[in-house]
Amino acid sequence: MSLSPFHLAIPVYDIATARTFYRDVLNLEEGRSSEQWVDFNFYGHQVVIHEHPKTQSQDHAHTNVVDGHDVPAPHFGVVLPWHQWENLANRLKDFGTEFVIEPYVRFKGETGEQATMFFLDPCGNALEFKAFKDMDQLFAK
Repeated sequence: MSLSPFHLAIPVYDIATARTFYRDVLNLEEGRSSEQWVDFNFYGHQVVIHEHPKTQSQDHAHTNVVDGHDVPAPHFGVVLPWHQWENLANRLKDFGTEFVIEPYVRFKGETGEQATMFFLDPCGNALEFKAFKDMDQLFAK
């Protein structure tokens, strides 16, 4: 399956701190930038942090219960290969990341078995990173 890269612009109220997080903690390559925004290569997609006053969802995230966990909404992220997800989980732990939902495997041994983790960037934007044991089950019911 060939995917077209998506573009996502998100608000950050502290561009310097957010830039450091996306570049150094998530280890994303920086692209173009100005004083008010920075492009990042988000696993082949374009994520842009834009300076913006704190939003209500950054101040207090709404949650929905999924698989017994309070999942923050809104959130964004990417589905990674399993080994890359494990490496990122370890990297985030090494950086002392506080997880909203600790890395774990859901639906173990079932259709759609997946690893997931949720955390916030320094400006309160929620991110979810996932991996599927079988990528063919990404949209399985």
